Amino acid sequence: VQLQASGGGLVQAGGSLTLSCAASGRTFSSYAMGWFRQALGKEREFVATISYRGGSADYADSVKGRFTISRDNGRNKLYLQMNGLKPEDTAVYYCARAVRSFYATSSREYDYWGQGTQVTVSS
Repeated sequence: VQLQASGGGLVQAGGSLTLSCAASGRTFSSYAMGWFRQALGKEREFVATISYRGGSADYADSVKGRFTISRDNGRNKLYLQMNGLKPEDTAVYYCARAVRSFYATSSREYDYWGQGTQVTVSS
């Protein structure tokens, strides 16, 4: 399984970005997926997760109401729509595949990780 995140960039505060994650393999639709982020000098933290069919999702409190996670199982793709971006959202964002089908918020429940895409929000 290979995960390729893209869509990061530089945006002003209040702006929007959509991250994408392309997954290889035939098992994408069987597993929950998630987004995590790591800011410089900080630990990796959970952002959002979605169950295998996309029917359930969960978000970190810091992004609730601003970010939306979605997936297209037909295209093996995961998305993160980010609106109302804040400077504190600046980080490298990683997509990851969970070890189970229902969504998961702990990084310990993920076994495959993408390479990350940088999101920088200027004030």
